Amino acid sequence: MWPFIILKSDALRDDDSLINHEKIHLRQQLELLVLPFYIVYLFEFLIRCLFYWDSYRAYQNLSFEREAYFNEDNPNYLNERKPFSFIKYLWR
Repeated sequence: MWPFIILKSDALRDDDSLINHEKIHLRQQLELLVLPFYIVYLFEFLIRCLFYWDSYRAYQNLSFEREAYFNEDNPNYLNERKPFSFIKYLWR
């Protein structure tokens, strides 16, 4: 939740991929001015739930999650990322 990264345990602080994944979400939230991010996230989730009939599969296929998962291992991604890059993950 912007502007914080909330972790289940302190041990997760050392997980660079997880931290980068969450930082990508923070950038997405900032681009959409925070509240609209959550509205779009929920709307896309509901649409994908109807499409897949599987909430976990719907979650995995959200454009925001696809962008974060595909780029979480690239420590330079946020420096290279263009604004609103999550849009191209809508149709992948």
